[in-house]
Amino acid sequence: MSVCPNPSIDTYAWLDEIKAGDVNRISRLKEYPGGKATHVAMAVNELGSKTTLLGNWGGATGQWIKDQCNQLDIQTKGPDIEGSNRKCYTFRTTNTLFLNTELLEPGPLMHKNDWTGFLEVFNIEAQNADLIIASGSWPKGAPEDAYLRLVKETNKSNNKIILDCSGAQLEKALEACFFGLHINEHEAKSLCGTDNFSVILSKLSQKVNLIALTKGKQGLWLHYQGKTIHANVEIDNVISTVGSGDCLTAGIAYAVNKNMSLEDIARYGVACGAANCLNEDLGILKLEDVNALLPKVKINEIVNV
Repeated sequence: MSVCPNPSIDTYAWLDEIKAGDVNRISRLKEYPGGKATHVAMAVNELGSKTTLLGNWGGATGQWIKDQCNQLDIQTKGPDIEGSNRKCYTFRTTNTLFLNTELLEPGPLMHKNDWTGFLEVFNIEAQNADLIIASGSWPKGAPEDAYLRLVKETNKSNNKIILDCSGAQLEKALEACFFGLHINEHEAKSLCGTDNFSVILSKLSQKVNLIALTKGKQGLWLHYQGKTIHANVEIDNVISTVGSGDCLTAGIAYAVNKNMSLEDIARYGVACGAANCLNEDLGILKLEDVNALLPKVKINEIVNV
């Protein structure tokens, strides 16, 4: 199950140029289902595994996201809440100062009864889930410890959950033990004061079984079952990196759910993250790209972490 508390419509907005303090006209728009775990769900689906997408759905934008996912044969669950799901814009322009600049709408407001309804659906769907991936932000009004509460629910039922989140939600979640965590170098520095993997392990390994740290072009550091490896793959033409971290999370989750070795978990993570970079569609990978990249992933075991 993929848990996306704050779904969005991810939108490419093309502009010939952007001038500060002037009128700027968008020449073309292209929209995609978005939110971090929505990207995860689409990637897992493309890899050939079924997943349910749980979210908070608001207004016409929420319905559009659900419709698009349903067309991909991804089942959507979760409460309808007041307001509309957000739109997130990525600017495509010849002005390199603004190229790939993102503009995010605030999204809907979550009330106490919305949270109660969300948690009820989560617990029902979790009963049928082999693995849960929960990632991204929460709507305004959600509990500050929402992820911690989900972790506690999964621990009651012995479910595995992988989180990809940051800030106060992550700090709260780490009050409990859970299966997996994906953080990037910026989130690591905010949480641990450094992106040094040995320091991160010393702080997190008592709470989390599987720890994935990504550093962009430098690749993936993955620790699981007492072993640490580094994995990376070179690609020639990066078209868009938006959603690559989510696709990497999806690859790791897919391989974990298939009971693959640590090395193959890393291979799938890196290959999926890189595959997303090879096409312009936001947060979307293609299976043929993943299969082409898998044998090219370089794995190195790290003995002294």
